[in-house]
Amino acid sequence: MSGHSVTEPSAGRKWIAGVLVVAYALITLMPLLWILATGFKSSPDSIAYPPKVLFEPTLEGYVNLFTAQTRQSEEYLAANPPTTWYEEIVHDKGMVIAGPSRFGERFLNSVIIGFGSTFLSVFLGTLAAYAFSRYRIPLKDDLLFFILSTRMMPPIAVAIPIFLMFRSLGLSDTHAGMILLYTAVNLSLSVWLLKGFIDEIPREYEEAALIDGYTRFQAFRKVVLPQAATGIASTAIFCLIFAWNEYAFAVLLTSGTAQTAPPFIPTIIGVGGQDWPAVAAGASIFLVPVMVFTILLRKHLLRGITFGAVRK
Repeated sequence: MSGHSVTEPSAGRKWIAGVLVVAYALITLMPLLWILATGFKSSPDSIAYPPKVLFEPTLEGYVNLFTAQTRQSEEYLAANPPTTWYEEIVHDKGMVIAGPSRFGERFLNSVIIGFGSTFLSVFLGTLAAYAFSRYRIPLKDDLLFFILSTRMMPPIAVAIPIFLMFRSLGLSDTHAGMILLYTAVNLSLSVWLLKGFIDEIPREYEEAALIDGYTRFQAFRKVVLPQAATGIASTAIFCLIFAWNEYAFAVLLTSGTAQTAPPFIPTIIGVGGQDWPAVAAGASIFLVPVMVFTILLRKHLLRGITFGAVRK
C-alpha cells in the first residue's frame, strides 16, 4: 500500500489551484495595468476605438499632470524655443508652460490627511481597545455595539449634518477638520480590530510585569504594545486605505486648501476636453504611497484579516 495523505492535495489539484490563482491575479490586475498604460498614451490614443494595446509611449500625460499650460501664437513659440524635453512636448501642441499645476498640493493634502487620521485612529483605538479588553466597563457590550453601528450607515446619510456642523465650527476645507472626520469614521474599525488582538494577549504577562514593579502604563507600553504590534500594523493599513481613497466627504467638505487628490484628479481638463492620459497618470501616482505602505506591512495584513479564526 502506498502512503497517501488525506490533507495533502494531489499534484493535479495543486496545478489547477495555481492556474486559478494566476488567472484571478491577471483579471484583478488588468484595470491597474490599463490605467498605467493609459498614462503613457497620447490623447488621441487614449480615446481611440477600438482601444489601442500597442502604441508609441509618451510622457505627455505626466507633463500635463504636473504643469499648467497656456496657448500662444506661432510667433511667440518661434521666438521662444523649448529648452527641456517636457517643454518640447508642450511646444508641439502650440502651448507653453505657465507654471506648476495643483496636483502636487492635492497629493500632499492626501498624505497629511491620510496618514494623520490613520495615526490618530490607531492611537485612540489602541487605548480604547485596551480599556474594553482589560477593564470591567458598565454596558461594555452595548458601547461596543454602538461604536460598531457607526459603520453601518452610508457616509452620504450624514453628509448634510456634517457639512452644517463643519461650516458652523469653521472646519470646512481645513486639514484639521478632515483629519478629525476620518479619525471618527475609522475609530470604530480600529477599536474592534485591536480589541480582538489584545484579547489574545494573556493577562498573565501584565500581571507578571506588575509583580516586578511596573506601573499599569509601563506594563501596557512594554508588554502589551510589542505583543499587539501585528494588530496595530494591520489596523493602520485598513484605516489608511479608507482615508486615502475617500471621495464623498472630500468633495463635499473641501474645495481648495485641504482638497485631496481623489476629487481633483477627475477634474483635469485638456485642450479638447477630459485629459485621460493625465488622469491616468495621476491615478497611477496616487496608488504608489498606499501600495508601498501595504507592501511594507504585508506580513501583518493576513493576520489582520483572519484574527480570531483559529484559537488555542
